[in-house]
Amino acid sequence: MKSGAARPGGRTRRSLTAAALCTMLASMVLPAGRAHAETQPPTSAGHVASLGCAAMAARVDATAGSGPLLLRSYDAPAGRGAPVIQPLHAAAFTYDNALAVIALLSCDKPRQAMRIGEALRMAATHDTRLRDAYLAGAVRGGQPLPNGWWDARRGRWVQAAEQYSGAYQDGSSCGNVAWTALALLALYDASGEVRWRDAAVRLAQWVVAHASDQRGAGGFNGGIESYLLHPRPALWKSTEHNIDLAALFDWLARIDAPGGDWHAQAARARHFVEAQWDAASGHFWMGTTADGVTPLHTPSALDVQLWAQLLPQAPKPWRRAIHWVEQANAVRGGFAFTDARDGMWTEGTAQAALVYRQAGAATRADPLFGSIARQVSPGGFLYASREPRIRAVYSWYRHQPCLAATAWAVLAAFNRNPYTGAS
Repeated sequence: MKSGAARPGGRTRRSLTAAALCTMLASMVLPAGRAHAETQPPTSAGHVASLGCAAMAARVDATAGSGPLLLRSYDAPAGRGAPVIQPLHAAAFTYDNALAVIALLSCDKPRQAMRIGEALRMAATHDTRLRDAYLAGAVRGGQPLPNGWWDARRGRWVQAAEQYSGAYQDGSSCGNVAWTALALLALYDASGEVRWRDAAVRLAQWVVAHASDQRGAGGFNGGIESYLLHPRPALWKSTEHNIDLAALFDWLARIDAPGGDWHAQAARARHFVEAQWDAASGHFWMGTTADGVTPLHTPSALDVQLWAQLLPQAPKPWRRAIHWVEQANAVRGGFAFTDARDGMWTEGTAQAALVYRQAGAATRADPLFGSIARQVSPGGFLYASREPRIRAVYSWYRHQPCLAATAWAVLAAFNRNPYTGAS
């Protein structure tokens, strides 16, 4: 989970049936994908892929031209249109857009992927640090703008982070930086154009320079928090962030990218992840407190357990974490974000489906696509949660259409590991 609240480790009830929503989506919102979608069983991975690809591509194509853009992360809870809440009204979270790039490449939509990727590349190259969120829409000028809105009463532009008490929009979380770099490397993998690789290197260098941490098991801290535009170091450490960074540094080492000893940086991130493995219980701690040493034993965060499985050469004992989440996070039809087990998290259920498929257990993944397919909204994105509200870490996911959930569902449907590229 990224788009919603800063955390170590760190997103309306429907009046139509899922089948009616899928039919409406195919016939009204996404005509280009209709023929293929209708050939797929309505609860299959192929159906999920077809609808998700068409939804994301349609959002990109809705902005005229071929220039860079960022997609809004959430729709209104009713199922389409922008949220009324100002901080989310036009918020384009970098994590969500990075996922969309990788998913669109899986969809064989390189033009749309590159439009989003170019906006992320501009932010990575020209901003002083990559922010956790920017303003959605077409990017005009040298880089994306901070998320915000025009306040007619005060006659000025208000940056969302001025009034939003969370640390998430103006911060620079290392996990989000890593995911953006992974998206840029996916574009490099697809095109061979070094501009993508070089922007990814720049982000990796920022992490090494600003988040390297020698306390405890080492690794990397959370990056930068920015409460009400007052940035400060995020001294806690996240297992999830270090998993992301290990994947990033591994990829840079694999392609012999310039600019750093990426083998060494990958080893540092992996060492921290290994230190968070609790062999007695067979799962990972979420990270540490601000002292950089004391482990956070609660809650059990789903993504930490699952993403570790996607790392290349993940140790075999780590597979026990899959059994852990089957006991601690499973709910009817899918998985919850935490061991509160208060409802299905669509994004995490898609992550579980991908992990099962990567492990060769497709029969475990197949039923999950049925649950995922039932979360399609009238606007095309998948609802973040099946229930009205479920617990995340220091935040909530709501029954609200979400770009990240849609992108993860597509990745799972195509069985694409975002940590390793298309091959």
